[in-house]
Amino acid sequence: MKIIILGAGQVGGTLAEHLASEANDITVVDTDGERLRDLGDRLDIRTVQGRGSLPTVLRQAGADDADMLVAVTNSDETNMVACQVAYSLFHTPTKIARVRESAYLTREELFHNDHIPVDVLISPEQVVTNYIKRLIEHPGALQVIDFAEGKAQLVAVKAYYGGPLVGQQLRQIRAHMPNVDTRVAAIFRRDRPIKPHGDTVIEADDEVFFIAAKAHIRAVMGELRRIDETNKRVVIAGGGQIGERLAEAIESRYQVKIIEMSPARCRYLSDTLESTVVLQGSASDKDLMLEENIADADIFLALTNDDEANIMSSLLAKRLGASKVMTLINNPAYVDLVQGGDIDIAISPQLATIGTLLAHVRRGDIVSVHSLRRGAAEAIEAVAHGDSKSSKVIGKAIEDIALPPGTTIGAIIRDEQVLIAHDDTVIEAGDHVILFVVDKKHIRDVEKLFHVGLSFF
Repeated sequence: MKIIILGAGQVGGTLAEHLASEANDITVVDTDGERLRDLGDRLDIRTVQGRGSLPTVLRQAGADDADMLVAVTNSDETNMVACQVAYSLFHTPTKIARVRESAYLTREELFHNDHIPVDVLISPEQVVTNYIKRLIEHPGALQVIDFAEGKAQLVAVKAYYGGPLVGQQLRQIRAHMPNVDTRVAAIFRRDRPIKPHGDTVIEADDEVFFIAAKAHIRAVMGELRRIDETNKRVVIAGGGQIGERLAEAIESRYQVKIIEMSPARCRYLSDTLESTVVLQGSASDKDLMLEENIADADIFLALTNDDEANIMSSLLAKRLGASKVMTLINNPAYVDLVQGGDIDIAISPQLATIGTLLAHVRRGDIVSVHSLRRGAAEAIEAVAHGDSKSSKVIGKAIEDIALPPGTTIGAIIRDEQVLIAHDDTVIEAGDHVILFVVDKKHIRDVEKLFHVGLSFF
C-alpha cells in the first residue's frame, strides 16, 4: 500500500515505524529537515521536506497514485486543507486527519466530500482520555482494551505473590471459576513473550493478558492479583485538553481535583467543570501537595505537556503517599525507563493513538488494532466474511486454522454473545474474531487469513 504521512512528529514517526516494517511504500512529509533525516536514517522510507498542504509538495510525495493520506501535523488547519487538496486534485481514496480542536470535532457536518473531505477523524486527546478512563475504572490493570463496542475486554495485569493462580497451571482457572469463561492470550515474563498453554505455570511478576466478557473481568483479575480498592479520589496535574476532558468524563463518579499553573486556565476550568475542584499552582510544589492531602489520593495523574514535569510531580506524589501514579509520557524512549518503579503506569499518547490509525491501514476487514506493551505486540479485531469456500477461517475449528507463529485467537463475538475461544470453536460468517499477535512481522499473514478471495496471491 502506498501511504503518504504528513508530519514527522511523535505520531507520524511512530506510524511510519510500524508501517515501514510491513512492506508498505511510505513517504513522510514535514517542514523540519532534521526530523526527516533522523527518520530516513532509521527507516526504509522516502522523505519530502515542505508544507504538506501544498499541491506541489503532495505531488512530489507521490500523491498522484497514493492509496492513503494520513495528515497528522500539529496544525488542524494544515491537516484539513491537505485532505481537501488530496481529494480535489489527486482523488486519493482514503484521507485520515488528526483534528484536536473540539470546536471542529463537534461539527460532524463539516467532514464530508462536499465540504472538507476527511474519511477518518483522529482526536489523540479523546483517545487518550478514553484510555485513562478505562484504567481508572479497573483498579490494578496495566492496560484495558474494549472490543465489539465494549462487549469483551482484553486486560493486562501483573500477577502478584499470593494471587490464587500464581504458581499454578493455566488450566486451573476453570476449576477456580467454573462459571466464568476466560482465556489468557499471552504472558510476558521478564519482557519476553510466552505463548500460553494449559500446563503453563503463572509466576509472580508475570504480565498476563486475558480476555473475557466485560461482566467477568473483575472476577478474573481477582484470581491473578489482589483486587485493589475501588478508586474514589483522583488528582490530575495539568488542566490542558486531556486533563479537562478526563475530569469532565469522571467527575460525576469520583472526587476530582485539578492542579493547573495558569490562572486564566484555572478560571476557565472552574466555569466549565461542575464538581471538580480546581487549584492554581504547581504539582511539583511539596507544600501544596501536602496541603491537599495527596496521601489520601487513590490515583495521581500527571497530564501536562512536559515529560520531565510529569515525571518529577509523579515521583513526588508517590513519595508523599499517593496510592497509584499514572504519567503521560510523550517521548517513547522514556516510557520503558519509568514504568514499573515509583510510576505505576506510563501512558504514551502516540501508542494509544496509533491503533486507531492502524485499523484503517490494515488489509481485510480489520475493525480495530491496539498496540500492547509499548508496541511490542498487537491485539486485532477482525471480521470473518465470505463462506467456507472463499474464506480461510469460516467453517473451521480454531485448532484447524493455520495461525501464523506467535498468534492466538482469544475470543469471538457473535451478535451479542461473547464466546471465549477453545480448540473446537468453529468460526462463522460475521463473527468478530479477537487475535493477539506477539510477533508483528506476521501481521500481513493475519490479514491474509481474513481476506476474502484471491487478490492477495
